[in-house]
Amino acid sequence: QVQLVESGGGLVQPGGSLRLSCAASGFTFSRYDMSWYRQAPGKERELVATITRTDTTNYPDSVKGRFTISRDNAKNTVYLQMNSLKFEDTAVYYCNAQLLPPFPLRNYWGQGTQVTVSP
Repeated sequence: QVQLVESGGGLVQPGGSLRLSCAASGFTFSRYDMSWYRQAPGKERELVATITRTDTTNYPDSVKGRFTISRDNAKNTVYLQMNSLKFEDTAVYYCNAQLLPPFPLRNYWGQGTQVTVSP
């Protein structure tokens, strides 16, 4: 049974930091590209960070230089270190696992963890 379990969300003041974790099980974690997405109320889900199975990372301009994605294949876990948090970072953050060719396509989601940036 595939599971992605996010943790680490919470309430933080502007300028503060949080580290999200996503523990994976039920699939071969090291083969998957792992990503974090977020969705704010009334907005579409957006990509926050990706780390490929070869450890290449990618970020949108909105978080570049503030967020860092990393993975530990021995622990089947992906992390998102978020620094210098802003009000606009408030959202539910979702972990995503994607398997791409040459493997069969697969796509899995976690249930999300709330991040609220507020004084």
